[in-house]
Amino acid sequence: MSQKIWIATGEFKKKKRTFTFTRELLGDKESHVRERILSELGSRHRVKRKEITISEIKEIKPEDVKSLELRNFLGLESEFT
Repeated sequence: MSQKIWIATGEFKKKKRTFTFTRELLGDKESHVRERILSELGSRHRVKRKEITISEIKEIKPEDVKSLELRNFLGLESEFT
């Protein structure tokens, strides 16, 4: 099974403030991407899973990727151009 590129958007609440996020990730299935988002936000921002709301997860084409790190990994960008 090949990895697909997904974009996830949503928000999380911390100390009575709301923060929005957009992440581009590689994953086999939507459920894998959802789990990784919950895991990373919980780890980095110390947010409980029930405080994270993922509004949308959709598959995108490699040409639509905006993350420079992911574009380098996919071979769409090179360091020498």
